[in-house]
Amino acid sequence: MIELVLYSRSYCHLCDDMRDAVMQYRGEVVFDLEIVDVDADPHLVAQYDELVPVLAARTADGTTRTLCHHFLDQRALGTLFAEGKVRDRGAGTA
Repeated sequence: MIELVLYSRSYCHLCDDMRDAVMQYRGEVVFDLEIVDVDADPHLVAQYDELVPVLAARTADGTTRTLCHHFLDQRALGTLFAEGKVRDRGAGTA
């Protein structure tokens, strides 16, 4: 399953816009979306403060790969979804 993380904050219209844009893919692709409030963690504020919102994908080893910030990069997200579909199909064959 594709796991996305949206680094966000309260009262951020760009964050709301990115969340809504990502959720439009819900009918086409199965994915989890975790929304993380950067202001709840000083380390996240230091890392993402001026970049919020930041959309990232959680990799198999538990790290995250940044896809975009400020605005949704539909091409990057589409590529990730295409990669995920290929992996999911290949996972059942041995």
